[in-house]
Amino acid sequence: MGHREDLLEGAKRCLLEKGYARTTARDIVAASGANLASIGYHYGSKDALMRQAIIASSEEWGASVAQVPAVGGGAEARAAEPLERFAAVWDAVLQRIATEREFIAAQVEVLGLLPRDTALREAIGEVLPEGGEGLVAVFEGVPDTEVDPEAARIVGSFYQALLTGLMVQSLLTPDAMPSGRDLATALRRVTAGEVLGAK
Repeated sequence: MGHREDLLEGAKRCLLEKGYARTTARDIVAASGANLASIGYHYGSKDALMRQAIIASSEEWGASVAQVPAVGGGAEARAAEPLERFAAVWDAVLQRIATEREFIAAQVEVLGLLPRDTALREAIGEVLPEGGEGLVAVFEGVPDTEVDPEAARIVGSFYQALLTGLMVQSLLTPDAMPSGRDLATALRRVTAGEVLGAK
């Protein structure tokens, strides 16, 4: 790898080990083996590099979730009963959330910084639609290229809202996390108007 790639890998490691805000340029240099001046040369600033690190980490995490065997894919995934597929995919995602706490903590930390960091907010805002499209593809078991743009906007936002909430909940009450089946049951009850009805 060249210095640019080394720096990004080092920044991603620091993101997990120290968090977004606490990582310094010197931490990245120590983790990457690059020199301090190379941060400015390749990324412009430490903050720009860290923005790229959070985006790259999120994209890699999303791509790895799409490869989880429980998710399935293709015609078999499309033929599955929608709530069963919904539950199975969420179980796979929830397993990743439970076992990758450093990544989840970094994601939640960044959410808290967004109101006061315009550049970070804009950088994440640029890739958010693509993230929604990716989630729709994973949950529907289809390639990204088959996702309707309107579905990506509406349904992708729904999945993103659930994912964000589950990430926060996993840090607050890890022993009280719902299962994929719980989420599917909740969705069924909400859409059927059974929330306040008899069990």
